[in-house]
Amino acid sequence: MIFNDITPYETLLKTHDIGAATAMIKTSQRTPPEATMNRSVLMLSANRPKHLNKIDTLTADTVMINLEDGVAPEEKPLARHLAAIFLGHVTQSHSKLVVRVNPLGEGGEEDIALMNRVRPDAIRVPKIRSAEEVHRICELVDDGIEIHLSIETAEAFQSITSLKTSPRVTTFYLGILDLFAELALPQAGIRFDNPVIDYILGKFLVDCRSVGVEAIFFTFQEYTKKESFRHWCQRARAMGYKGTSCLSPDQVAIANEVFGPDREALEMARYIIERFESMAAQGISGFKDEKLGFIDEPIYKGALSLIKGR
Repeated sequence: MIFNDITPYETLLKTHDIGAATAMIKTSQRTPPEATMNRSVLMLSANRPKHLNKIDTLTADTVMINLEDGVAPEEKPLARHLAAIFLGHVTQSHSKLVVRVNPLGEGGEEDIALMNRVRPDAIRVPKIRSAEEVHRICELVDDGIEIHLSIETAEAFQSITSLKTSPRVTTFYLGILDLFAELALPQAGIRFDNPVIDYILGKFLVDCRSVGVEAIFFTFQEYTKKESFRHWCQRARAMGYKGTSCLSPDQVAIANEVFGPDREALEMARYIIERFESMAAQGISGFKDEKLGFIDEPIYKGALSLIKGR
């Protein structure tokens, strides 16, 4: 836990004393996490001190502190300050810490300015529509902080590959509910047997991968339906996704399991790497192997990618 007593921060929710909240913010001295996987991205509302206080104990690969959806308009200024207070006091965390701010023009600029002070690992901006907006975000977000984007508008979905405007733009999240609304598609269509879903999931993944951006699978809203969530995760992994957004610790546990490393596949990848590099040292880049048949450079690169993806 970050604080032994969260009463002062719960009191802030009642008083909305921004001056007092500002005085509680300090510059973060947190050591960045060593974990590089993004199997699970757990959403936490910034207006819940009890939840924010557990940031340093969570098992999610990424914790997403949410200033946007789920925070009432009148609570957003205080929620922004609460997020900054807790982030500034975290000394270490297993998880990467990301803040989802409000859209530009709707409080996003103010959110980003305050988050720059406490330096989360990344800032996620919603409702993106153009590369010009991303350029603006890169100007607003301090160097050293990654930039993540929500892909949930028709314009962004059609131009995913143009939104990688900087090396700091590293991760995109598929906001499927908002995207369906923008496209005038019924949300009842978010089901396994709908070919439109196949197209959306495939295009999002391939477009992201083609420009070196990590693609995060959509949030499954019915968090009490654990087996349904598992099936969606298994489908996502089979497609090539490496992680998904989560709404509960139960979903985190399932996501960490489904998207975790396959031991047999890892052992095979290590074998391929060892064999290829041994033969390459002899000037041979394609050869028949008694275990796997034929090994060449593309197979070697695939094994390297699997190992690095851990």
